Amino acid sequence: MKDFVEFIVKHLVDKPNDVVVAEVDGERTVVFELRVGQGDMGKVIGKHGQTAKALRILIAAASAKTGKRAVLEILE
Repeated sequence: MKDFVEFIVKHLVDKPNDVVVAEVDGERTVVFELRVGQGDMGKVIGKHGQTAKALRILIAAASAKTGKRAVLEILE
């Protein structure tokens, strides 16, 4: 799942080498910490937050198969 998130975000931003995704796996929840380069935050958030919302929905849907809740944190 981490590779999936990283693949999508690297195609959205201007500085793909600055994209870092960390996965923190808990008993019931998986947290993905997405870090992007300076100036790329707007591309990941999108207009009115639509891109970030779509990413969160994709992650939640993909993680439903594992039986765990997934959370995406976007950091600069």
